Amino acid sequence: MGCEKCSGNCAGCGGGAGSMELTQGEVHILQMLGQFSFLPAARKREDMIPVFLEDTEFSREEYSLILQCLEKKALIRLDYDAPLTGADMSAYGGYPVHGSMALTQRGYAVLELLETLGIEE
Repeated sequence: MGCEKCSGNCAGCGGGAGSMELTQGEVHILQMLGQFSFLPAARKREDMIPVFLEDTEFSREEYSLILQCLEKKALIRLDYDAPLTGADMSAYGGYPVHGSMALTQRGYAVLELLETLGIEE
């Protein structure tokens, strides 16, 4: 059974209890957010599918799924009311709703656990 937002294509949100699986892409984004407190995100007006274009490790579609799963797991917060001040959003020209993403308190705890255990992508 999958998450409402990610249609069962993520590795499993764990529902907030017990264990949680993270994909390589999810770990990648968590580590990026560990280096940069905020990263840009965008979306089209007519849908809530997030877009992340700052990295090419994964495809645009994969990043959209990764972000949706991380948000569903309560590890990141996507905020379209707070675009990044001074960020170059020119790559996001086709996406008129600009915002940002950041780790949640739970995301910080998971990232700290990953670093303590020495888990990398």
